[in-house]
Amino acid sequence: MTKAELVESNLGLVHACAARFRGKGIEYDDLYAAGCLGLTMAVGRFEPERGLKLSTYAVPVILGEIRRLFREGGTVKLSRPLQERSVKARRIAEAYRREHNAEIRIEELADRLGTDVYAAQEALNAAQSTLSLSYEGDDGRRGVDVPVPSPEEALTDRLSLREAIGALPQEDRRLIELRYFRHKTQSDTAKRLGTTQVQISRREKKILLKLRGMLG
Repeated sequence: MTKAELVESNLGLVHACAARFRGKGIEYDDLYAAGCLGLTMAVGRFEPERGLKLSTYAVPVILGEIRRLFREGGTVKLSRPLQERSVKARRIAEAYRREHNAEIRIEELADRLGTDVYAAQEALNAAQSTLSLSYEGDDGRRGVDVPVPSPEEALTDRLSLREAIGALPQEDRRLIELRYFRHKTQSDTAKRLGTTQVQISRREKKILLKLRGMLG
């Protein structure tokens, strides 16, 4: 499967990640655009020989680009060459749509841009017209797809939590593992870790607050 095809087949991850930040002050289209850039970056760096699934690797990168959007004031930062290529890609795609009443194939867009299909896909992502979010109904009128909850949303939550837990110190990871994955009581956890139930309770509260902050 080509990189462009990998991007296309994993756009559901972008929708699921962007949906987590809906209503937090940035338009959904901007969240989606940042997520698409993250997905494109992840696909470009993905090394399947390391034994990871693409989704496992891509979700943290997608979320990272969306969080960067908040840190940088809600503007997706693009390099000048990518900006220029994305503008050109959008114009070509729009002209093709007007002329043929259909969406341009990524291979043809790449040929007109003088790039490979991966670079053409990246340009479309940056232009916020990735694979066209629009559809045409039976009456000939055009509309816009509205993202709906998908199975990938639960996946992103699990992967995000796993990422956050993995960043904790070893002793904190051990506490969370005992309490929330092995379902031990605070007293049992205290015995295993050689401390008291009161200390476990205090540490657990601090760790949970830290995790909430890491998960946004």
